Amino acid sequence: MVEQWYRKPWVAGSIPVLGSSIKNFMKKSKNNLAFIDGQNLYLGITSDRPSWKIDLVKFRKYLLQKYSIHKAYYYLGFVDEKNQSLYEEIQNAGFILVFRQYNNAMLSNKKGNVDSDIIFNVMKRLYKKEAFDNIILVTGDGDYKMLVDFLIEENRFEKLLFPNRQYRSSLYKRMPSRYYDYLSNEGVKEKIKKGVPLGN
Repeated sequence: MVEQWYRKPWVAGSIPVLGSSIKNFMKKSKNNLAFIDGQNLYLGITSDRPSWKIDLVKFRKYLLQKYSIHKAYYYLGFVDEKNQSLYEEIQNAGFILVFRQYNNAMLSNKKGNVDSDIIFNVMKRLYKKEAFDNIILVTGDGDYKMLVDFLIEENRFEKLLFPNRQYRSSLYKRMPSRYYDYLSNEGVKEKIKKGVPLGN
């Protein structure tokens, strides 16, 4: 029951935190998609020194205004009733929340890896020729390297956003700098972290 309720997505035009001026911007801009590895993002942000917390509303606004992200899919490993407030926070910020599907044996281990789910869903959209421009990934996991290389080759890749420098896989060390950025960079962090007035 909880899992089904949290899978209900926001559509781009109904994101509650966005004003009318931003919605007009969405109509004129590119139509990019973001896929966020939620566990990798959380671990990367909290392992940064000094550690900091991300403001999901600011982050969603940043993705839209900086990268023209009309839909942002936020992947988590499994449903846990104790995290109900977090799930609501993610969706209220305008992200589409997606959980992994598990059988009983997998649930007992509570594994949170979502890389195969994200890779499959990106490739499915390309195969079905869905109407979007480019892909953004938010992760530092090297398991996405082959996907990133393929998207670059096909001119369907926008940016890879690493949580911080330490959480970037060494597999990406030869990637041209135009294809990646760090959320921990001061210019980015000041726009998306908690404790800074919205609009700064």
